[in-house]
Amino acid sequence: MIRIESISKKHHEAAINLVLSVFLQYEACDYSQEGINTFKAFISNPESIDSLEFNGAYINNEIIGVIATRNNGNHIALFFVDGRYHRQGIGRKLFQVVLEKSTGNKITVNSSPYAVEIYKKLGFIPDTDEQIKEGIRFTPMTYTKFIS
Repeated sequence: MIRIESISKKHHEAAINLVLSVFLQYEACDYSQEGINTFKAFISNPESIDSLEFNGAYINNEIIGVIATRNNGNHIALFFVDGRYHRQGIGRKLFQVVLEKSTGNKITVNSSPYAVEIYKKLGFIPDTDEQIKEGIRFTPMTYTKFIS
């Protein structure tokens, strides 16, 4: 049974460990050493991490997915699911929490090359072509909520 819940600051370390593990396994190959270092610096910076709102997916008490947002839930800063659980709807469940909590009618993300197609399946549309900043390759993307 999958449980989605908010991750308190005292549990951020477990979330960041999962983020780094998944990043190294699936995404680091798309980045230069500068990009890998930039990513590691971001996730190891307490100010950066403490400014995010984290939600996690759990099976029993094991964290298997993380989504973290800023700007009142309107920008996804981190979104990672343990590889053993890819293609099982866990990312969609995590994204649903963001949709419910976000305060605006748009959600943005700077997608890694690995995740562009995943974000497209969730309904995001690329804003521009891929960019590179401090070694991080990303495609700015936007999800527009349909308000009825």
